Amino acid sequence: MAIADLWALEMLLAAFAGGAFGAAIGALPAFSLAGLLVILGELYTLTGRTLGVEPLPVDITGSIGFGVVLGPHVAFGGGAAALAYATKRGYLDSDFEYHQAKDITRGLGSNPDVLAVGGVFGIVGYWIATLSSSLSAPVDPVAFGVVGSALAHRVVFGYSVIGAKPSQWFDMSPYEQSPDGQPDTLADGGRPTVEPWLPYQYRWRNVLMLGFVVGVLGAYVAYLTASPFLAFGISVVALVFLTADVAEIPVTHHMSLPASTAVLALVDAPSGQLTPSVVTSTIPLWEALLVGAGFGIVGAFAGEVCQRVFYAHAETHLDPPAASIVVTSFVIAVLAIVGVLPSSVWVPIP
Repeated sequence: MAIADLWALEMLLAAFAGGAFGAAIGALPAFSLAGLLVILGELYTLTGRTLGVEPLPVDITGSIGFGVVLGPHVAFGGGAAALAYATKRGYLDSDFEYHQAKDITRGLGSNPDVLAVGGVFGIVGYWIATLSSSLSAPVDPVAFGVVGSALAHRVVFGYSVIGAKPSQWFDMSPYEQSPDGQPDTLADGGRPTVEPWLPYQYRWRNVLMLGFVVGVLGAYVAYLTASPFLAFGISVVALVFLTADVAEIPVTHHMSLPASTAVLALVDAPSGQLTPSVVTSTIPLWEALLVGAGFGIVGAFAGEVCQRVFYAHAETHLDPPAASIVVTSFVIAVLAIVGVLPSSVWVPIP
């Protein structure tokens, strides 16, 4: 998109509606729907290329899954901001274990001022992503929009941006050493002192092992389909089970996306010309799996670093996977710029 699109009234209205919708149904449910649309869009594109239908009339992945309808920078970001606002206003009453501004699985209904906040931050996320893309910033513009929107809502609504001193960022001991396995709480009975993003997914060896496994699978899916987003969509749709409160569902899209992208970046071809036959004829499967495993681990590591710095000590939801994707997409862009990778696939480069 061009910078002029920042002020296109039609797009601003659509982004407002997307952010408000994310607030109404909840940030995480909206993101799960985005994952479903990404899967449908990638299968649609794969079918069209297989049949030789170019160009396809609708980019479902880009226009809807990553666009102003369900794009995470719009719907998820708007939902997270509205949740922070509703918490500040005292609208919420639940038994959520952490600070209620992190309860992204819940919908917020139809309260007009809550929906309006979601809509405004849908526009904020749209602006950040559009500006990033227009300037060819070497990062994923959608993930950058999610992170930028979260930092903005913390500032606007008076929350701490980080929540702890640098010496405390990686200290999870207050949670680990709390009596009876209960999170250590503040003296005033408020939120836990340390809130790991996922209590079953924050220990380093667990996280890195998961990154290896998901990285291999993401690479394999990309190798067979030439899609950088299909494995990401599968990871996101799996979050439906997290929303349904199924125990210990891991969050993995920040591992599958860089793994898939890095594999396809090994192929010296524009992303619009990537087909399964081009990929399989260019690189051997073993190489793809090794590269995918490596980038899955990098994505997992970056996600855990981001959760310890931006989530565990803070009061609202700043998405660790989105922050991780900003990091890994930047790494892929830099490797493409210096010539280590033949392509950056979908990641913008100057």
